[in-house]
Amino acid sequence: MRLLLVEDDVPLAEGIAGALRQSGYAVDSLGSGSEADTALLTQDYDAVILDLNLPGLDGFAVLRNLRSRGRDLPVLILSARDGSEARVKGLDLGADDYLAKPFDLPELEARLRALIRRSQGRSGSRLSLAGLTLDSIARRVELHGQPLDLTAREYGILEILALRAGHVVSKQHLAERLCEWGEEMSSTAVEIQIHRLRRKLEGSGLAIRTLRGFGYLLETTDAK
Repeated sequence: MRLLLVEDDVPLAEGIAGALRQSGYAVDSLGSGSEADTALLTQDYDAVILDLNLPGLDGFAVLRNLRSRGRDLPVLILSARDGSEARVKGLDLGADDYLAKPFDLPELEARLRALIRRSQGRSGSRLSLAGLTLDSIARRVELHGQPLDLTAREYGILEILALRAGHVVSKQHLAERLCEWGEEMSSTAVEIQIHRLRRKLEGSGLAIRTLRGFGYLLETTDAK
């Protein structure tokens, strides 16, 4: 999952980004509203964490522009403005949640998980598919009740494919969702991760099929 963090307090931004990366997210961090507005024009994210008091455009303007373009990705406002007026305005402009500073990092992560689940049409943290179970909180995978040992990248790819099971996912989409600015995941690197996942899913009743020129498809098979 790839997040955009918009926060001009550098120590706070570094702390939030570091904690989220430890939890397996790719995080792009920006310190101004103008930069965030441009990023949201050119990049796809799974969620946005948005401060209100920003240089350039303020958080309200960034949110207003995002929604005016028809973008419906989850937005969590994170602000020192704890009054009801700011909360009401943010929610009316299209924010999905509002968390006042100071805050606890575990609560921030829990709210993010809830927003992302709702945007994906899920109510719980566990995703099950033909004997495969993914726990998005623990980042743990079980296959027919047995733990499946995966690297962080393998987990990220499998989660994306499982969330879109039955639909083709391109290499570019996988790379963009797993990498933040300054990182790069080549087509060859994606292919290597897919190859490793296929080996771990052998005989499970699930398979990753390649549609050349389009991408990958997670589908059920006749294997038990």
